[in-house]
Amino acid sequence: MTTDDLMEPEHDQILKSRDDKSPVVLKRLKSEAEGEIAYKLAEGSNCSWLSSGEIVRPDKLRQRIEPWLTALFQSEHFGLLLGSGLTHAVHWMAANKSLPGMSSATFTEFDSQITAESKRSAEAANREVGNIEDQIRVANELLRGLDILSIDDKTLGGRTEKFRTELREVLANFASSILVGENGIVTASKETLENAMNYLVSFLMSFASRTGTRDRLQIFTTNYDRCIELGAELAGLHLLDRFVGSLAPIFRSSRLDVDMHYNPPGIRGEPRYVEGVARFIKLHGSVDWLNVDGSIRRFGVPFGATSIGPYLEAPGLGKAEPLRLMIYPNSAKDRETAAYPYVELFRDLAAATCRPNSTLITFGYSFGDEHINRVIEDMLTIPSTHLVVMSYSDPLGRIMKTYQQLGRHAQITLLIGNHLGDFRSLVDNYLPKPAIDKTTFRMAELLKARWGTNQKDDPAEAPAQKKDEGASL
Repeated sequence: MTTDDLMEPEHDQILKSRDDKSPVVLKRLKSEAEGEIAYKLAEGSNCSWLSSGEIVRPDKLRQRIEPWLTALFQSEHFGLLLGSGLTHAVHWMAANKSLPGMSSATFTEFDSQITAESKRSAEAANREVGNIEDQIRVANELLRGLDILSIDDKTLGGRTEKFRTELREVLANFASSILVGENGIVTASKETLENAMNYLVSFLMSFASRTGTRDRLQIFTTNYDRCIELGAELAGLHLLDRFVGSLAPIFRSSRLDVDMHYNPPGIRGEPRYVEGVARFIKLHGSVDWLNVDGSIRRFGVPFGATSIGPYLEAPGLGKAEPLRLMIYPNSAKDRETAAYPYVELFRDLAAATCRPNSTLITFGYSFGDEHINRVIEDMLTIPSTHLVVMSYSDPLGRIMKTYQQLGRHAQITLLIGNHLGDFRSLVDNYLPKPAIDKTTFRMAELLKARWGTNQKDDPAEAPAQKKDEGASL
């Protein structure tokens, strides 16, 4: 089966885990019972644990996937990369409708040049068409070029300043579109909002539940919205980022290794990690980050606000305007400031993932960012690292193309499809229990010891008991 075959729409699910030598393609069956989910091996797909024509349901898939993920989640170093798929899933659960799209911008000045370059850069990144982010990046580069050339504005008939004003409006509308998505979540009905938040909390805590001897969970996201921050706040999960302060936190390069420890009463020795803490990096910036006098500050924008404008007028922000928002690609006026926050953030990504015994999970990320893909490729050159890809779909085929290009198939796990990669289905069926539960491990040890004793007394009972214990574990 070729890569092109794996991208055909009729192939519902793609699974690769454990000792699978190649992706296993599962096709959905029409079940008589309403809502029942069943699959069989797609024609031409090879599988060592499922025979042709055999029906497999979520309970059997769970036995194969959940223990494998549980082991990977306790790797020495552990990272979670979240893309826009998370916000789309949470918004759908809360508001029962799709997240509002970000429409393309139209400029009256230099529009044809911006459109052509946006299309070219999108095709270079294996995307069909350019989007608003491509347009903003190109517009910023163009404006930067005009500033460097120091062209007399009169020679262009005022076009440069008019273009700057248009770009300011585009950025303001772009920020507002992000806030509209947040507003759609927080203004949903109480019942659906509570359900969505419960799933979001369970999702995050499945990854954040790390034993005290392991390195902190590192959460990375390409999203501009604050959906992750909302879930962490509801879960009581403290996020360590590079910002320092309470009223208007400022981005600091010196805060990378700050952590939270405690000394247990009556115990002398090294401090222990505080549970419920994770490191958090927003790779492309955030809708509430602002460049103020050369410093990156996080300013107060309530979750659910519909416009960024009123909050830019707060005293102390100086001459704040949409052009100063730190959303990638940012629009700062000089190269040093433009590179400053994002270079630091991508350095954090590389430092956290490109280490031995490291596992990186991606959810809702379509592999459309070459900077991130390059870091992942470098990570997989270390034999003890592992990549887990969870995605609801792969409409442009970028995930499977990247899988083939990376070549390190033994180090990659795939869960792709509207069941295996679905936000709700993952929480219900496949993600590990969202708790650091030593009782479960102790129970497993007791069962193992008890089975060993019974085997001596009555060998005939051992196989049945072993089967029951396997189901329990």
